[in-house]
Amino acid sequence: MANLSTHILDTTLGLPAPNVEVTLEKADGDNWLALGSHQTNDDGRVPAFLPEGQSLEACNYRLTFATGSYFEKQEVEHFYPSVSITFTILDVERHHHVPLLLNPFGYSTYRGS
Repeated sequence: MANLSTHILDTTLGLPAPNVEVTLEKADGDNWLALGSHQTNDDGRVPAFLPEGQSLEACNYRLTFATGSYFEKQEVEHFYPSVSITFTILDVERHHHVPLLLNPFGYSTYRGS
């Protein structure tokens, strides 16, 4: 069964971003259903969002990263209080990885492996 992982790299420091809350939601019509929240580990990663034995469904998902709290703890001026990434999962047998490259005034993402 496929799962979902993420990591955050603080591109200003060139280091992983630890202790950032990341929330996973699933589209439910016009609403979003919360599936859970995790903190990134010391390597800036959430290795798996779902408990072992559970799998993702084919639908739209959203990851929301609490980036404002991360920068506030460092006393760094920043522009985005949070970053939300919406994506579609079609192949439920494949592992999905959604990385976030972050700095105080910008971010980017891509489909990882």
